[in-house]
Amino acid sequence: MRILWDYDGTLFNTYPAYAKRMSRVLNGKVSEEACYTELKVSASHAISTFNMTPSQIEEYNRLISSISPEEMPPFEHLEEILKQAECNVIMTHKDLNGALHVLDHYDFTKYFSEIVTADHGFPRKPDPAAYEYLHYKYQIDLAIGDRELDIIPAKRLGMHTCLFQNKSELADFRLQNYKDFDRVVLL
Repeated sequence: MRILWDYDGTLFNTYPAYAKRMSRVLNGKVSEEACYTELKVSASHAISTFNMTPSQIEEYNRLISSISPEEMPPFEHLEEILKQAECNVIMTHKDLNGALHVLDHYDFTKYFSEIVTADHGFPRKPDPAAYEYLHYKYQIDLAIGDRELDIIPAKRLGMHTCLFQNKSELADFRLQNYKDFDRVVLL
């Protein structure tokens, strides 16, 4: 199977650390749980929802860029899927250095044929341009993400989709944990 992966919230459990920093920037006036909920829609959505000022956004970005890989662990049973896949690629809005810092820490970089990041200049999701590039280069079978935003481009291209820890009916498949991958995703 050839899989296109989202990064944050799909490969690595990053949102708790992001929510903690956003709540801190908002001086604790917004709970970590509320930040987490809005960040799961998108970072720009959370920033807009909480009316963050430019200086707060700058501080938030500074704080999240210094999060240690230990605070962003891979999801349980993920490595088993990465090892079994014929090809894995990533499409993320994260910058390449930030993505590689965590991937290298967990020795996961070796599992990916290509990592497309914000540095590559593609439009942001849900624009399908980056997905189209990866799909035609690698003949992707499945796109996995944790938000609808991650699978909308794949749906536009006719790819099978899987949402991780998200109950939206938009996806072809839904997983709560990677232990059930082979049972749920039957391509």
